[in-house]
Amino acid sequence: MSISTEAELHGMRMASEAVALTLKEMRAFAKPGITTKELDDFGGKLLKSFGANSAPALTYGFPGWTCISLNNEIAHGIPSAKKVLKEGDLLNIDVSAELNGYWADNGGSFVIGAGTDEKQRLVATSKQILRSAIAAIKGGVRISDVGYLIETEAKKAGYKVIKNLTGHGIGRKLHEAPHEIANFRDRHNLERFRKNSVVAIETFIATNSTIANTLQDGWTLVGNKGGFVAQHEHTIMVTDGQPLVLTELNEIWN
Repeated sequence: MSISTEAELHGMRMASEAVALTLKEMRAFAKPGITTKELDDFGGKLLKSFGANSAPALTYGFPGWTCISLNNEIAHGIPSAKKVLKEGDLLNIDVSAELNGYWADNGGSFVIGAGTDEKQRLVATSKQILRSAIAAIKGGVRISDVGYLIETEAKKAGYKVIKNLTGHGIGRKLHEAPHEIANFRDRHNLERFRKNSVVAIETFIATNSTIANTLQDGWTLVGNKGGFVAQHEHTIMVTDGQPLVLTELNEIWN
């Protein structure tokens, strides 16, 4: 969406605050011994406390409040009572929701407990690349140039990017134009970021894979060549200068 009034900006701030604080609290709640279903139920209670509705459930009939992906899962992991968190697990939580007609999206990968240096470095790299990408966005910048920045920074760090998962426009629906904000330079994409537009910017930084494939459950995505993937995501409003990070309260950069 394009924000043109203070009321629209307020609506987006409220929706973004709901998903950001839910993500922050879910990250704090995650610990060894609990299941991803327990973690999702906790997140669902938080969303309900804000009066927000789960975006994936509302839009796609997803079987959970949030998407929780574990270790080799990239995204869209289904919360399960059979998946118990362990020390050193790589966990991704993606929280998106609708509140009073406005939609916001955010996510983050992190390691439960200490973890390995490999996983911690991957997470740190993904965070830093998202920060760099967002800093480069303003009205008039080519979307493909930001994708090039993401892929270039990933390669410098010894990583790859997932090419068939992208950021997207958001605001009045979960997914709006621009529909593909890729993590690489898509030479066919001639679109530019527009001032006052709202977009969800996501990194998908990978150790081995470049394509996400869907498992038989119809939801969970895993890499075509294995390994691990870290994802970090903010909903932002594009300006003539530095973007307004609407989901900054999630503290994923901390």
